[in-house]
Amino acid sequence: MSLEDQLIFLFSALGGVNGLFLSVYFAFFIKKRNETTYLLSSLLFVISIRVTKSAFFFFYGGLSSSFIQIGLTACLLIGPFLYLHVRSTTDKKYESWNWLIHILPIIIAMIIIGYTYPYQEHRHLWYRNAGGILGWFMYIQWFLYLLCASYLAKNSFKKIFSKKFAIGSQDIWLVNVVSGIWVVFLAYYSNGYTSYIVGALSFSFIFYISILLWVSRKGKVAPFFESQEKYASKTIAPKESDSIAIKLEQLFKEQELYKNPDLKLSEVADKMNLVPNYLSQFLNGNLDKSFTNFVNEYRVHAAEDMLRNNDLLTVEAIGQECGFKSNSTFYAAFKKIKGVTPGEFKKNLSNSSTDL
Repeated sequence: MSLEDQLIFLFSALGGVNGLFLSVYFAFFIKKRNETTYLLSSLLFVISIRVTKSAFFFFYGGLSSSFIQIGLTACLLIGPFLYLHVRSTTDKKYESWNWLIHILPIIIAMIIIGYTYPYQEHRHLWYRNAGGILGWFMYIQWFLYLLCASYLAKNSFKKIFSKKFAIGSQDIWLVNVVSGIWVVFLAYYSNGYTSYIVGALSFSFIFYISILLWVSRKGKVAPFFESQEKYASKTIAPKESDSIAIKLEQLFKEQELYKNPDLKLSEVADKMNLVPNYLSQFLNGNLDKSFTNFVNEYRVHAAEDMLRNNDLLTVEAIGQECGFKSNSTFYAAFKKIKGVTPGEFKKNLSNSSTDL
């Protein structure tokens, strides 16, 4: 090989080999291991197998057909592991057994196909040509899982291109991973028009960019990701503020967030896909209320309803039921909004009933 070929081989193969090492790190050595890190480890493992096979096959054509077959069938697992990784990160209802539905059937199919139609004897089936059923199936399946993963990560992509939404480390990582797999997929799919090694090179490039991103985030050397939004005015435009008001009211009424005594503005903003500062600006600038006062209004209103209709709970129990941490906070907030204490309100209700 020429020096140029040696450098290309080194760069492309190193990406795959380092991906294998990193997959082991995520699986066994990272401190906070969970379902998401295991799925990421698996994703790195299968795509590194695919890339390593490509690099060696391009420069050393006499590879074992078994190794080539393993590298090709690894494509069947790239899409599912990407989808499961994104889903486990974004879907709170994700169950730890969900991976079995997507992975186990594919592994069984890989074993059956590999035994029935081995690469060495049925090479024409493994390539994307007129009769290459297996080759086309692998890329179509990969493509469909990519679409599903992209759909799950749509909110993270939306935050990247909008100034109104908070961009977290998770969003940046998801966009990076999904976009990176798209690049690798397109590189492999188009290698008939470019070069077979492009897929391996693209993965190596994306891999090292991801490592730099991860290290920079871990070392806090990417201040532009942490920058806070600064607004030219204290109030938000009517059209936008009306939309926020509707969403906020719907959220508090349907999910009864005010019942959480430890509710934070950042939690509400996250549910609305807004920057906390932006929500705070709306409350203070448009409603002229602090977050605490806004939440307490919902709590007091709920307490008022219970004082009218619930004779089983004590006044103090009603306050706790509506999200107040202490009796003193409940009494102070109720009197500030209604002009009387909860006890006096309850007494006035009893007097009214007696007069009738």
